[in-house]
Amino acid sequence: MKNLVFFLEGRAEKALLQGLMPRLLDPHKFSITYIVFQGKHDLKKKLSARMKDWRKPDSAFVVLVDQDAEDCRALKATLLRECEGINPLLIRIACHELESWYFGDLAAVEKALDKKLSHYINQRKYRE
Repeated sequence: MKNLVFFLEGRAEKALLQGLMPRLLDPHKFSITYIVFQGKHDLKKKLSARMKDWRKPDSAFVVLVDQDAEDCRALKATLLRECEGINPLLIRIACHELESWYFGDLAAVEKALDKKLSHYINQRKYRE
């Protein structure tokens, strides 16, 4: 069984992926581990060591971080340098923040999650 390991900067990413991954991957073929850090700074500081110390065989790694105010190409290059020699590895930058994925296209989110969300569209705090 392949182990997919997600390195995440916070609990919001974990919550999203815990709902999404069982819909995308066969649980008989993949086990999923979520490593949650205390924000982006903590993830960048500890990521390399956590990956190098990983001992579970047949693991693939995914790093998911928010872009925030950083240049996304520079951020990805920095993370790749930190994780040099770790394979297989996939780094994804949420532009600008993961939370924008939730609200960017509520109609698509509704369809994907099979939940009614359109009532949020007109609420003031979700307009921008």
